[in-house]
Amino acid sequence: MTTIASDPVTPLFEMTGKALSGDPVMLRGLAAVLGAFSIRVLVALAILAVTLWAANRLASLVERSVTRVHRSQPADQTLSRFISGLVKYVVIAIGLVAVLQQLGVQATSVLAVLGAASLAIGLALQGTLGNVAAGVMILLLRPYRLGERVELNGRKGVVQGMDLFNTRLLDYDGLTLYVPNGKVFGDMIVNVSRAGRRRVELTFGVDYADDLDLALGLLNELAQADTRVLADPAPLARVSALADSSVTVMLRCWTSPDDWAEVRFALIKAVKESFEARGLSFPYPHQVSIERAPAVVAVRG
Repeated sequence: MTTIASDPVTPLFEMTGKALSGDPVMLRGLAAVLGAFSIRVLVALAILAVTLWAANRLASLVERSVTRVHRSQPADQTLSRFISGLVKYVVIAIGLVAVLQQLGVQATSVLAVLGAASLAIGLALQGTLGNVAAGVMILLLRPYRLGERVELNGRKGVVQGMDLFNTRLLDYDGLTLYVPNGKVFGDMIVNVSRAGRRRVELTFGVDYADDLDLALGLLNELAQADTRVLADPAPLARVSALADSSVTVMLRCWTSPDDWAEVRFALIKAVKESFEARGLSFPYPHQVSIERAPAVVAVRG
């Protein structure tokens, strides 16, 4: 009598053909194989279901935990979403390997194929992967957050969004800029909002004959009169230089980053009006023109 053990390498379709032809041994063998495979499929489906459930649960738990740690910045969810997504996909990858092993696929072969594919993709997308690596470092180090005023790669604006590939800025001309994270992390990052204040520095030229103490006093009064100027540090007015046709006086004061531009414009206007009202003048540059008479050449007859 023919047994299945005597021919262990019989293909499945041959076994199916013999079973359909009425061979009882092959029919029982096919039923046993299908039964065992069905159990493997059911176990694999159960592993997959548990994996998806665990991935979602762990991702939600990690996101809530990171959000709780960074509750001072509730509007910035980029870091929490990134970490939760990373945890989710790692759990899913582990679960898929377990499912493949349950179905009889060798995990080492799968990992070898994935490794070769990852190497090829990495070589083809090395610039993009560099942006991703820089994005990960930005999300971990947090040199800037959503809503902050920054200068990135020589461009100024307000941070509107961040992801693993680029940072989205809204510049002061109303343009939306997408700056690759690789260029951001490889260059100097200037965060204007992080300190909570910004210095306004203005210089003016007054005539040499004007009262310098009066000019410095007016500068201090105008800065203190503006409610947007911070009292600490106090405004500072000093003589900063002696120019060719004027004495340069300087005003330094502090304000919030959001009010910096308006305070600067308002102080320039107020200083001009106040100086002129008190008799202080803004001298124009002087130019001296020297004319030489044409040389007279004596002609001898």
